[in-house]
Amino acid sequence: MTDARPQKPKILAIDDDRFNITTLIGLLENDYEIVVAINGEMGLKAAARAEPDLILLDITMPDMDGYEVLRRLREDELTAEIPVIFITGLTDAEDEARGLDQGAADYISKPFNESVVRARVRTQIRLKQQADQLAAFAFVDGLTGLNNRRAFDEYAAREAARCERAGLSLGILLMDVDHFKRYNDHYGHAEGDECLKQVATAVAAVMNSHGGLVARYGGEEFVIVVPEYDEPAIEALAESVRAAVFAANLEHAASPVASRVTTSVGGVSAVPDAGTRLAQLLELADQALYQAKKDGRNRVHIAAPSRRTHWDADTPQGNA
Repeated sequence: MTDARPQKPKILAIDDDRFNITTLIGLLENDYEIVVAINGEMGLKAAARAEPDLILLDITMPDMDGYEVLRRLREDELTAEIPVIFITGLTDAEDEARGLDQGAADYISKPFNESVVRARVRTQIRLKQQADQLAAFAFVDGLTGLNNRRAFDEYAAREAARCERAGLSLGILLMDVDHFKRYNDHYGHAEGDECLKQVATAVAAVMNSHGGLVARYGGEEFVIVVPEYDEPAIEALAESVRAAVFAANLEHAASPVASRVTTSVGGVSAVPDAGTRLAQLLELADQALYQAKKDGRNRVHIAAPSRRTHWDADTPQGNA
């Protein structure tokens, strides 16, 4: 049976003092998942790996002090936005100001006051959760609930760079709802919006088992990017997506292609390199989508940087 309990926020405690660590665990473990590192270098690695919601960071450690750890956390894109509370026995206001200037969110003084520790941790966790929610909204398409163009741009750029470094394929699909203007003209824009929601639901259901990212690219067009998918894999995924929308059996009386909503899908898979950047892959996918439409719609067309392949699906097309 799946555990339905909500996941606890995660806190990374970086401190070389065993007594401090034991005390913090005792104070916080009922409400938070606690990860421990006993020096600065281990703390930096743990922060990148565990992606905690909050870091409790001792200032005075022998190998690397808290100020240096904080500086390096802020320089790393993976850890730059994690709030940090300094743990300190220092009482000089200049020390506190130095940490705040470097980006620390707050201070907890030693010896620990239990109420203060819990209150300050709770405040920073709440602020982090609110910031995460706002950030998530910025990457969501308001109509379909899918990722939006901004989310795609950031994810695709990141994965293209990773695939280029590792010599891995990157698969991209562009999908367009066939004759969507006729759909809006026939049923009205409110029904058109509902149609896009249903299409998004069908595509998202397919993508649940594939990873990668699906986003609304604009209007009635959707984009999918899947790292480490070679040409056969991206071709099979394209057909699964096309078939899923077809199987949703959404009425489209105004379509010359079929009596239900259909989609055309263009795709490409290649290893990004100096000669085949993300922009070129997107252009190839767009050209493949154009070819799928030109060939009659309700079909898949896969292109590659060095060649083009046309592949017709076995499932019903045309006036099915």
